[in-house]
Parts: sequence; C-alpha cells; structure tokens
Amino acid sequence: MANTRQLDDEQPFLFPLTNSKVFPDPSKFFSENLLSSPLPTNSFFQNFVLNDGNIQEYIHPYLIKPSDSSVSLCYLSHYVSSHSMHQVFTPDLTISSSTGSQSRHVISSFSDLSVTLEFLSSNLTFFLVRGSPYVTVSLSQYGSLSITSIHSISSFSSNGLLKYVLTLENGQKWLIYTFSPTKFSFSRDMEITFSNNSSDRVPLMLRIAVLSDSSSENEAKKGLGNLLMLAHPLHLQLLSKDEGNVSVLKHFKYRSIDGDLVGVVGHSWLLEAKHVPVTWHSTRGVNQDSYDEIKHALCRDVAALCSSKIATTSSYYYGKSIARAARLALIAEEVGFCDLISLVKKFLKETIQPWLDGTFKRNGFFYEKQWGGLITQDADYNEEVFGYYNNHISLLGYFVYGIAVLARIDPNWGNKYRSEAYSVMEDFMNLGGKDLKSKYTRLRCFDLFMLHSWDLGLQDCDDGRNQLSSGEAVNVYYSAALMGLAYNDANLVAIGSTLASLEIHAAKMWRHLKMDDKKCDDFTKENRLMEILWSSKRSSVYRFSKEIRLSLHFLPILPITEFLYSNVGFVKEVVEWTMPCLNKDGVEEIWKWLVCEMEGIYDNEAALKKIMELDLPSSHNSPISLSNLLWWLHSRRGHRDHHQDSCKFAINVGSVIVPVDSMLKT
Repeated sequence: MANTRQLDDEQPFLFPLTNSKVFPDPSKFFSENLLSSPLPTNSFFQNFVLNDGNIQEYIHPYLIKPSDSSVSLCYLSHYVSSHSMHQVFTPDLTISSSTGSQSRHVISSFSDLSVTLEFLSSNLTFFLVRGSPYVTVSLSQYGSLSITSIHSISSFSSNGLLKYVLTLENGQKWLIYTFSPTKFSFSRDMEITFSNNSSDRVPLMLRIAVLSDSSSENEAKKGLGNLLMLAHPLHLQLLSKDEGNVSVLKHFKYRSIDGDLVGVVGHSWLLEAKHVPVTWHSTRGVNQDSYDEIKHALCRDVAALCSSKIATTSSYYYGKSIARAARLALIAEEVGFCDLISLVKKFLKETIQPWLDGTFKRNGFFYEKQWGGLITQDADYNEEVFGYYNNHISLLGYFVYGIAVLARIDPNWGNKYRSEAYSVMEDFMNLGGKDLKSKYTRLRCFDLFMLHSWDLGLQDCDDGRNQLSSGEAVNVYYSAALMGLAYNDANLVAIGSTLASLEIHAAKMWRHLKMDDKKCDDFTKENRLMEILWSSKRSSVYRFSKEIRLSLHFLPILPITEFLYSNVGFVKEVVEWTMPCLNKDGVEEIWKWLVCEMEGIYDNEAALKKIMELDLPSSHNSPISLSNLLWWLHSRRGHRDHHQDSCKFAINVGSVIVPVDSMLKT
C-alpha cells in the first residue's frame, strides 16, 4: 500500500487548533522522542497509555497487563454462553525486576504489530509482538529477573544451558529461553529468579512462551531457526501459499477467542483478498421498469431537503444527513433524472462547506495537536466530543461520502476544497507513518493484524477496543475510494477499495455467525449477527434488539453492500432470525423496512410485496430514504453475476523483529 499524501510541494491543510485541555496527556506514557509525531488513538496497546496504564490488552496469544515495574501474562481461558464470549484475566505469570524502584512503564517505540515497554528505573524492557508465541524481556544492567504465578508451581527444570521448562498446577507448561548462560534459583515461596552468569554486565534476556499443548513435537522447538508467527483464521483464509516462501504448521495451534492461531514460518506473508468494485452506481443495474417509481420517490425526498431543518449539532447525525442526501444525487443520475441533481448539490454545499471553511456556528472540525487528529465540538452533549472517541471513523465516513459526491457533480467546488477534503480523509486513512509532513497518525482505526477497524478511541476498557457497525466501517473506506474517483487519484482508489475489501472479509469471518460453522458453540447457536465485537469479548446483550442489530450491520445501503452480503444462504438465516421480532408491539416501521430490504437479496418479489404494506419512511430524520430503499430492491431484480479479482497486499512480519532477532526463530 502506498501513501495517500498529496503532491509533495503541497502543504497539507490544517483545521483550526482547539484549546481543549480535556484529553489525556500523552507525555505520561510515551517517550519524549515520540511526542513530536501524531500518536495512535485506537492502537492495540491503548490501555497501556491511558489513566494508570494498567488494564490488560489482548496481544495474541496472550492477555498482557502492565503494573508498577512488572508485566503479567495470561493465556486464553474464555467463557462461552448464549449471550457472550469473554476472557477473564488471570496472572498466569508475572515478570519483574529486583533492581530499581517501583515505576510505571513508558512506550519507547511501536509499530503496526509491536510495542516496546520500558520501566526506566528498573532497567526493564518488554518487547511485545502481535501474533508471536514469545514474549521477550530484557534487563539492561546487572541484576535479576523474577517470575511468579498465581498458580502453584508443579515443577521447574533446566533442559540444557539455555532452555527451562516451568509447569503450573493448572496444567500450563511454559518454556523459558535465555540468550546466554544464566544463573537461576527456585525459592520455596514459588519464585524463580534469573540473574547474569558473569560480571561482564551483559544484558539479561529471557524469551517466554506457553506450550500450547503437551505435544513433544511442539516442545522440541529449539528457539532457533526461521521466523515463527501465529496466524488467525482470516490470515489463513487470505494467505497465499504460492508466494512469500511460507510454511503453515497445521498442528502448531494456540487457542484464541478469534479462533485457532496456527503457526506460520516465513519472514513475509502475501495476503490476497477478493477485489471489491468501487462504483458510484449499482453494479447490477436498476430494472428500467422501476424508473418511474424511483423518480416519484426522488421528487418526494429531494423536495424535503432543507439545510436549516437539520436541528442536530451532533457531527455523527449531521454527517448521516449529508450522506443520505448525497445518495439521492447518485440515484437520480443512475435513473436519468438529472434535473434534480442541482437541488441536491445546493443542499450539499450548504451543509458541507461550512464544516470545511470553519463557518458552521453550531459545530465544526478542529485539530488537536497533542495526539494529532480531528475533533468535533458537540453541543448535544454539552461538552467537547473527542474526534478520537466512539463513532469517529463512522462520522468521518459519512462526511467523506458527501464530499466525494459533491466533488463529482461540481468539479469546480471539488478543486476549491481539495486540501480540506484530503485532510478529513487522511485523519483516518493516512499511510505516511512518521512522515514529518503528516498531521495524522497512521491508519487511525484500521488494525493491520485483525484486518478490520476499531472505533473506541481514547478510552480504556477491560475488554479492549470495540467495533459496533460493520456496515459503517465498510462505508468509510468505500467513501475514501469514491473520493479517489472524484479526484482522479488512482492510488487513493486502490487503498480505499483494499481496506473496504478487508473489512468485508473480517465482517464475514467474525460478525456473521453462520450455523454451518465447524465450531457452532452456544453463542453462535443463539445469534446470527454479532452485536459488538471487542478485542477480548463477544457480546449480544449490550442494548440492541435483533432488528436494530441488523440495521447496524446493514446500513448504510450502498452499491458495495451487496458484497458484504454476498452469502445468500446466510442472509436468509439472518432474516428468519429477525422476522419474529417484527411482530412485537412498538417496533418502528424503519426496522421492518430494513428486514424487507435484506430479504430482497434472495426473494425480491416477496420483499416488494411486504414493503407496499408498510408506512413510508420519514422524509427528514430517517437514516434512509424511500428512494434508496427502492433503488436497492430494484437493483436486485434481473441481476447478473460479477467476476471478482483478487487484490494483494503484504505483511512483512520480519519488520517487527525485536533486537535479538535470532531468538524469534523456530
């Protein structure tokens, strides 16, 4: 993937600075050399840099919890019921130092797949790598490291000079490797101590891994050889076996809430995802017999557009109103009703332009320089709403969609506001890394290990980060790709479509719960759609009923939606799972509309018949329009299959090797 940066001689646009003092101070946990660049606000180590920094994070395959001058590891033990799947943290091992005073950690370096924690007063450093079966710890000065456990220690033995085996009463077996000959002791209070074996002040380094099972074949690994990492189920689905010179160790497995993690040997992986076409209009074409019906709906919906009637100051709901209107322009274009487009263009200018030029009095985009990103000031909550918090990526996706459509139908306006448009987009889709020109962190919400986005932001949580709406996550990158089309930026189109494709793959893997899955546990039997996906929890009891949960994953309805729901058999399962809820008292008509829209994927005639019996959606506050609902159903009829190519991207796992790279090998 390449950078989305504009022309090198073009300075990136910067929105007005905010004087907010409510954000957590990043200097508390980030080393000074990192503070000059934008910092991540949805990182896999987010809990380590907020408040006291002592809440666990799931860094596959371990839950890892820092405390004062120590780090505790927990290997997966999760609870499954019909309503949730969650991990409970237990300090299976705690590693600490005998030197220095108690102190909190500092992040001294990080990448997409790794983070380094330093306890400066204890001269203690932890190298944490996502998907690595090893945790590496280093003591930079002469001293000792101690290992304790909440469990009783059944046995501890040395297997040669550089390898040790620790067995706990809960059945876990941990392997400990040292970089050089080391002294060790085992005290009666169940504490194991390692110290330097010489007076030459060579740093003491340990590499620790749980043995995933009792297989002697797996235990025979010597800690030396080619690079070994763990792949989750989506990695394995997309991993190219023909390129990259990788070997999959099918019997080398670790348990995970995301499914089995399987060993892969190889310094770089090539992942191939099906290409998702990025189009302004339906990929199947709208049934021409329905044009008059859709045009009638367009007249109704466009006539109701009035920028002064948008009462909300919430940037999220304001953005949804913009995107809802932008859809009308594209539908009108597709069915040949171009006379209405000028009215939509007027509405989009009135609603988008004030946000970009700073004249929108009730809200606006501001730049927060401590972390480096956009925020909005939201009077609906009587306080600033942090652009780094919930719905951040979703709300920007709606704005980018509206900007892309307006730039398409009014190229002169698009050219005038090009820098502002790119600045909004780059807040969540910058690939510049630590580029000094960059004002935004790298891929703010997209997780290059899990291959989907998170939308929690600067909040710490026992269950890690979360994602609520898979439909909105897909829309974010689809909208960015549309912006690329509007500005003739092939690079932006390629990046946006690739990330949208990965979001779709991830949603199908972890959000779509199919009864034909090989592992059909109690949670899957009860649910068809995941309510909230957390990094270490799965939930279906948060606050949403089945029909609302369906809308969270189905909306917004776009040309790309058909690729998110290309599995017709699964769609039928979802509709049948949701239908009984529609007969309950108090269920709003909008949810019935959406269930019928999804039914239209596999039974178009039945869906159209049911919709004719429902009340029309509101022209104002509804997140969907009648025009869009009809467009969707009539673009399902007489469809033809479309070929999908593969798009490729590489993860160079070698780039996350810690300094003692020879110990990262099998």
